[in-house]
Amino acid sequence: MLSTQEALDAVLAAARPLDRRETVDTLAANARVLAADVIATLDVPPMDTSAMDGYAVRVADLTGSETVLPVSQRIPAGHAAEPLAHGTAARIFTGAPVPPGADAIVMQEQCEAAQDGTVVIRHTPVAGEFVNRQGADIRRDSVVLAAGTRLSAPSLGLAASVGMAKLQVASRLRVAVFFTGDELTMPGEALRAGGIYNSNRFVLRSLLENLGCEMTDYGIVPDNLAATRAILRDAARANDLIITSGGVSVGEEDHVKPAVEAEGRLNLWQIALKPGKPLAYGEVNRASGGTAHFIGLPGNPVSSFVTFLLFVRPFILRLQGVTAVTPRRIPMRADFTQTKADRRNEFVRARINAQGGLDAFPNQSSAVLTSTVWGDGLIDNPPGHRIEAGQTVAFLPFSDLLY
Repeated sequence: MLSTQEALDAVLAAARPLDRRETVDTLAANARVLAADVIATLDVPPMDTSAMDGYAVRVADLTGSETVLPVSQRIPAGHAAEPLAHGTAARIFTGAPVPPGADAIVMQEQCEAAQDGTVVIRHTPVAGEFVNRQGADIRRDSVVLAAGTRLSAPSLGLAASVGMAKLQVASRLRVAVFFTGDELTMPGEALRAGGIYNSNRFVLRSLLENLGCEMTDYGIVPDNLAATRAILRDAARANDLIITSGGVSVGEEDHVKPAVEAEGRLNLWQIALKPGKPLAYGEVNRASGGTAHFIGLPGNPVSSFVTFLLFVRPFILRLQGVTAVTPRRIPMRADFTQTKADRRNEFVRARINAQGGLDAFPNQSSAVLTSTVWGDGLIDNPPGHRIEAGQTVAFLPFSDLLY
C-alpha cells in the first residue's frame, strides 16, 4: 500500500495548473484564485493621516504642561487640509489628512476645547505621535497579492485598498460528479429493501461549491458498465475533472474501474489510510482530443469525505494555480487514550474541549458521518502509533479543509 504522502505526491504530480483566466469585478472575486500579481498603484495610506480624533499640532509650539492655541481649521476624514499656521492647532478626526506643517496629533482626551475658539493642550507629544505615515501599510509598485493567492475577505479588502476594481483570476474549474450504487436513494424517496440515502452527493457537492467549482451533477448512475461508460464520455467532453463516489473496488458490481480503463487509463491505489484506503486516479479520453482528469473516491461516507479533504481539495487548488496546498498541522494535546495502534495512517475525528485539548469521537467507523459534524477536525496519527492522554498530536482543523 502507498503511504498517504506517496499518494498525495502522485496526485499532485498530475495536477498542472489550467491555462484559463478571466477578469472579474473585485466585488465578485471571493474564493477565486489570482492569475496575476496585484501591484499597488499608490501608497497606502496615500498621505499622512491621523490615527486619532484630536488636534494636529507643531510640537515646537507646545510649552510647559499646558498650552493654549487657537483652532485654525477643522479637518474631517475625506477633506483636504490647509497648511497649519504657526502657533495654532487643527481639529482633526481619525483618517483625516495631517495638515502640512503639523508633526503630531494630541488625542482629544488630553485636550479641552474652549468657547472662544481655542483649545487647551495638556500633553506634549513626540514628533510623529498618532500620525499614520504615507505608505506605512503599502508602498507604490509593491506586490500586495501574488498570483496563486486564493482570495478571501481580507485579501479582497487589500486589493480594494490599492484601487483594484477588477482582478485577473483563474477560470472556474469544471467538475463533473456522479454516484454509483443500486442501493442509493435520494432523500424524499421511499427506501427500497437494502437501500440507503445518498449522503455523499450532498457532502461532495457542498465541498466543490466551497472551492468555487462549476459543477455538473449526473446524480446516481445505475450499476452497469454501459451506463457508466456513457456518463464518463459525456462528462469528459466539457469538464476538467470527473469525481465519482463508490464503485472503485474490484468486485463484480464495481463498474467504475473497468469503465475508466475502457475510456482512458486508471491507477487504482491502495493507501495505508484509515478511513479511506481505495483511491483511483486516471484520465478519460475526449472524443475531440485531450483528456479529463478522473478521481474515484470510496463509497463509505466518512472515507469519501476524508479522502476528498486530503487528496481532491489540494488537487483542485493546484489545478486552479494555488501553490500552497498543504493544510496546517497544529500541535495539540490529546485528552484521550487510544490503546490500539493501526498499521495505517489514521485520521481520527476529534473535537477541541473546554480545556484546550482534544477529545476523540467514540466511534471512528468509516460509516459514522455523525463524527464529522461533532468534530472540529482530524488528528493525523502515524501508522503503528498509539495515542496516550497528554501526548502532543498533529491536528488538522476542518476550518482549513472545508473551503
